[in-house]
Amino acid sequence: MLSLRKPSMETIRQFVDGQRRSDFSYTAVGASATNPPPSFVVDHTRVQLGSGEDTFLSGKTALRNWRQFQLDWVEACPSNTPIQIGEVVAVVAHVIGLWWLNAARIVYVIDEDGPVCRFGFAYGTLADHVESGEERFLIEWDKADDTVWYDILAFSRPRHVLARLGYLFARKTQKRFARSSAAAMQQLVEQPVVVS
Repeated sequence: MLSLRKPSMETIRQFVDGQRRSDFSYTAVGASATNPPPSFVVDHTRVQLGSGEDTFLSGKTALRNWRQFQLDWVEACPSNTPIQIGEVVAVVAHVIGLWWLNAARIVYVIDEDGPVCRFGFAYGTLADHVESGEERFLIEWDKADDTVWYDILAFSRPRHVLARLGYLFARKTQKRFARSSAAAMQQLVEQPVVVS
């Protein structure tokens, strides 16, 4: 959904409600957990957030609250969407003077404890999304060396005609999101997330 104005929270709520019955816009649902399909472009961004349990817990809280999307040009709405399989979220982006409203559904959730603790989730695009594919967000704490990492893995291809026509720009925007999200997460763990 495209708009010249930022969509209101009511518009976003109606959009999300309407997308709950929508199918995924691709067939390889869940493939970000194993092997992304060869017909998609794969992006992988991995940055160290710091070390230790506090950093891991802070990163985990940030993901639970969609803070990796709280950028000056993109956000996930509603930001209190639970990290649960089947939940639908709208990604609102302000790009090239337009507001883009995109729908995605959580495909799987990762919550593992062990020598390497992991928390995260993946969402897949629905019918009303400019791209087609899946994106996984992961916080990982390797207890062996005490390092904490933020990892984004995405596979996608353009779906909307404007994304196809502006393919190179769309790719730059995807890379910009990954860099911005990683930088936001690094900053968030330096200033731990407080949830009221």
